[in-house]
Amino acid sequence: MSSIRERLKHVQIVRKFIYALVGVFSYPGLVLFNKLKITGTEHIKDLPRKNVLFVSNHQTYFADVITFLHIFCAVKWRKQNRLGIPYYLINPFTNVYYVAAEETMRATWISRLFTMAGAITVKRTWRPEGTETRKGLDPSDTRKIARALENNWIITFPQGTTKPFAPGRKGTALIIKMGKPTVVPVVINGFWRAFDKKGLRFKKKGTLLTVRFKPPIDIDYEAPTEVILDQLMDAIEQSKPYMLKGPQHRKPAV
Repeated sequence: MSSIRERLKHVQIVRKFIYALVGVFSYPGLVLFNKLKITGTEHIKDLPRKNVLFVSNHQTYFADVITFLHIFCAVKWRKQNRLGIPYYLINPFTNVYYVAAEETMRATWISRLFTMAGAITVKRTWRPEGTETRKGLDPSDTRKIARALENNWIITFPQGTTKPFAPGRKGTALIIKMGKPTVVPVVINGFWRAFDKKGLRFKKKGTLLTVRFKPPIDIDYEAPTEVILDQLMDAIEQSKPYMLKGPQHRKPAV
C-alpha cells in the first residue's frame, strides 16, 4: 500500500484533488476562525519553478505545511500577502514537496492522505527528546530530497521538531551543499497557540497566525556544513541570540 501511495503522490491529478480537498477543509481554520497575516510573498513570486528550498521553524505537524501550500497556490494566482477567496484551489500549485518524518506520516489515515499531497518521508535521526542517534540524514533520504529538488520546490524544517530553539540538523546543510538550491527562510508564529501539536484541532480560536517570507539567503555552498547550518538557524530566528532575547517566540507578532 505504501508503494501505491508513493506512486500516486507523483500523479498531478491526484495531488490537485488532495490539495483542493485539504484546502477546502483547512481554509476556515486559517482565515475565518483565526487571523492569518502573510508578509514577504514578493520574495517568492518570481522564483524559478525548481531547485528552491524553503526552510522554516516548526510549530505543528501539519498546519504549518498546509498554510504554506495555501500561500503558494495563492501566489500562483497573483495574490500578494493574502489568501482571499480560495478559488486558487481550482488549479492549485503542486510543484512542491515537503520533508516529513516517516513514522509520523504512517501514523493515521489522514497522515497517509497527506503523504500523497507530496511528503518526502525520511527516517528520524533523533529521539523524541531531541538527542541525535546518528549524524545527518540517511544517505538514501538525502538523495531522495536532492532528486526532488531538481524539478520542484521543497519545504523543510531543519529542527525536525516543534520544540522552539531546538538545534538544527546537519542533513539540511548537506542537501544545500549538494544541490546548491535557492534557499528561502520562513518564520512562522501563532500556530502552536491556535492548534494542537498535530495541527488538526483547535486549541484557541481568534489567534493571529503569522507567516513571514524573507529574501533568499546568500549562501557560500563551499562553506562547512556547520557554518551553513548556523546561517539557516539565524535566518529562521531559532539561533541562540534570538533565544536570549526572551519569550517572544511564544507571542504572536503584531
